[in-house]
Amino acid sequence: MDLLSAAHDAVHPTAITSLFLIALIAVIGPIASRLLRGYIPDVVILLLLGAIIGPNALHWAGTDGGVDLLSELGLGMLFLLAGYELDPKLLRGKPGHTAWLVWAGCLVFAFLLVSVAVLAESGADAGFTAKVAVAIAMTSTALGTLLPIVKQAGFLDQPLGRAVLAHGAVGELGPIVAMSVLLTSRSPLAAVVVLLLFAVATAWIGFVPQRIVQNAPWLSRLLGGMNGGTSQLPVRGVFLLLLVLMAVAETFDLDVVLGAFAAGVVLRGMIAGAHPEVETALETIGFGILIPVFFVVSGMGIDISAVLSSPVLWVLFVLSIAIARGVPVWLSERFVPHGENLPTPKERAQLALYAATGLPIIVAVTQVATSSGLMDADLASVLVAAGATTVLLFPLIARVIGRGNLEAVEPRV
Repeated sequence: MDLLSAAHDAVHPTAITSLFLIALIAVIGPIASRLLRGYIPDVVILLLLGAIIGPNALHWAGTDGGVDLLSELGLGMLFLLAGYELDPKLLRGKPGHTAWLVWAGCLVFAFLLVSVAVLAESGADAGFTAKVAVAIAMTSTALGTLLPIVKQAGFLDQPLGRAVLAHGAVGELGPIVAMSVLLTSRSPLAAVVVLLLFAVATAWIGFVPQRIVQNAPWLSRLLGGMNGGTSQLPVRGVFLLLLVLMAVAETFDLDVVLGAFAAGVVLRGMIAGAHPEVETALETIGFGILIPVFFVVSGMGIDISAVLSSPVLWVLFVLSIAIARGVPVWLSERFVPHGENLPTPKERAQLALYAATGLPIIVAVTQVATSSGLMDADLASVLVAAGATTVLLFPLIARVIGRGNLEAVEPRV
């Protein structure tokens, strides 16, 4: 072992040092993205800088001393807000049913593509469950990243915007459910039963507080008087709801991502836009503090050398995500009537690219798979890098197709 290696191994960053660097990157990320006119989303910058300071590169920061716990809370807040933004109407009706069928087809297609082409051609050694994990990741859609893009582009209320929201909603919920059913040691039937029991527990947790408040008007007035100042009771209550459902999911041996997403769905049912101040506070806490920590720490788990040593696999993953997720979405819009089909080739191409944009669930799936020994860390690094590439390229290409210019937007993580 040379002196440089010995010095590298001797470095043990403290929690405060790690948090300082994470906070610094969290500030640099959006500023750098704005200076680059949004061509590189800040979430990509957070991942990249996290990888640079992490144990696999400079080793300036680590996850000891509670840093990993903050990252877990950031993961929870990310999916709580994703669940809160999910409009149940998008999952119903013929367009919603079509989106579900398309996503199921994407999952099968992605598994076949991964098994026959991607991992086989790259020489990567992966078992059946690892291939399933990769396939799930490849069928996800980063709805939270796409929403601000769609809003700023001005077509949120147009047919293209509604189609993006429908496929994006299914592209978030579908992979989360698939993770709970397929990435487990249980049989699929037992996993479905446990999932149903969790759904019942979630419904009960959401129902009881509402009934108590409805039957006790004085309690509602009391709580209403504690929504500001030093109390901030609604925000504390939401945080409690998040941790309760994450704990319930963990008790059922399900991934905490499912619990966090369920907490967001329950929260939407509770306040339903009636208390925008709560949503504003949650976005401040989530996107201001915890979620950037999650993405920087996730970047710290990326081995840049593993990614750079497998450029073919990296490109194959990016192309495979576009094919496995984007092509079925394009085909469904072109050939499957559902009453709201997009009429022009440009819009269908845009929708396919938007639907294939995925990162947060890719990060979550790889974390679950690596922590349970289902996926090699190098393979996870390349897959996350491919997800970041889709966020970097696909929305921009879609904008170019739709408007014929390079006007960029700054997406939210």
